[in-house]
Amino acid sequence: MSDKLNRRDFLQKSTLASAGLAGLPLSAPGFAPLPKKERDLLRVGIIGSGLRGQSHIDLLLRRSDSTVTAICDIDDRMIKRTLDLFKKHDTKAPRVYKGEQAYLELLEDDTVDAVLIATPWRWHTPQAVAAMQAGKYVGMEVSGAFSIDECWQLVNTHEATGTPLFFLENVCYRRDVMAVLNMVRQDLFGELVHLECGYQHDLRGVKFNDGETAYNSGVEFGEKAFSEARWRTRHSVHRNGDLYPTHGIGPVAQYININRGNRLLYLTSTSTKSRGLHEYIVNHPKGGPDHPNASVRFELGDIITTVVKTAKGESIIISHDTNLPRPYSLGFRVQGTKGLWMDVNDSIHLEGISPGHQWEPAASYLEKYDHPLWQKHADDAEGAGHGGMDWFLVNDFVLSARNNTPPPIDVYDAATWLAITPLSEQSVASGSQPQPVPDFTRGRWMVWENRFGQAG
Repeated sequence: MSDKLNRRDFLQKSTLASAGLAGLPLSAPGFAPLPKKERDLLRVGIIGSGLRGQSHIDLLLRRSDSTVTAICDIDDRMIKRTLDLFKKHDTKAPRVYKGEQAYLELLEDDTVDAVLIATPWRWHTPQAVAAMQAGKYVGMEVSGAFSIDECWQLVNTHEATGTPLFFLENVCYRRDVMAVLNMVRQDLFGELVHLECGYQHDLRGVKFNDGETAYNSGVEFGEKAFSEARWRTRHSVHRNGDLYPTHGIGPVAQYININRGNRLLYLTSTSTKSRGLHEYIVNHPKGGPDHPNASVRFELGDIITTVVKTAKGESIIISHDTNLPRPYSLGFRVQGTKGLWMDVNDSIHLEGISPGHQWEPAASYLEKYDHPLWQKHADDAEGAGHGGMDWFLVNDFVLSARNNTPPPIDVYDAATWLAITPLSEQSVASGSQPQPVPDFTRGRWMVWENRFGQAG
């Protein structure tokens, strides 16, 4: 029987089974497994082979248990760069699908078992929904949602088809973040009370180079720009809220077991005035007051501050800060009844261990409590993107897809974390009024257990 027939049979059975979803065991998110395959390699299709997609491809082609059989993109430059990557690895070139709707053809490709989605934000949900409906194991890159309905689309499609969705939040795998997770689970901080996180990254002048031309995303964006600058800056023109919350909330959610014994209840968001992007364009040597983009009015406040309350009583502050001069930091703070850790100054204080009321450097603690996964695989991750954490992300994706097992970061995490963006926009627009966070687990958070970081 062909793989295509297997997938059709799988979709029919899983759709019929979805009517009885309430009867699934509540110990973990349930799904109907993909058909077992006799071959050894996981065959991955890449939807969006831009710079982020190429990073995933590079890691997949380095592995002995996966390959990339198809790519889809709309940009000839990115397609060429991707094909050059296959030549570098001396690997058979993939099938190429070109065009905005060509991903639908890729999803019909029988040489594709799983897909990684690394397209601009607005495409993530429609492409993930189509991939789940096609029975492909889905890896979806991060962003913020455009609406709460979009989040429910992801959850409802997963529950109707049984196809897993792995939300590709790489910061959950950052070495210090996982060491602190290990410390949290060993009760070094006591009962957690307050957490802080965010996306604090000066993006005004991020330069990209396609090998021929250098582009500057702070002054030029849209058609004249390259890579992310072609689409990302437009969100700052039209939207005002936390546009990129998941790098912060992802690790924090693991610390306090969100969707697995705990959940987000409501949030409020406040926006500052918008000055940073305009000032950058006006004062930049390639810009100036007469530059066409100097007349653009940016809706996005320079700093968005979101405060979240959880069912277990913790408070979380999430900061979005991308348009002012600053060093990079995700601003983590983990504080409990026995002490706290802060990454902004790489410091820690533990009552009864640290001297007096003084800070200590966190390095020795992070080394002592290095997460077992990093102890085991640090050499494998050397040279991978973002300090090695991308290796752990791709490794978990490949293992989960090959074994047809629930992903460690699933569709319920995706919906909950993505929802912060539209809820923050609604709160800002309503004068910082509280916005309830939907329970995308439909009450199952009360019995599910957190297994992130526990695999061997």
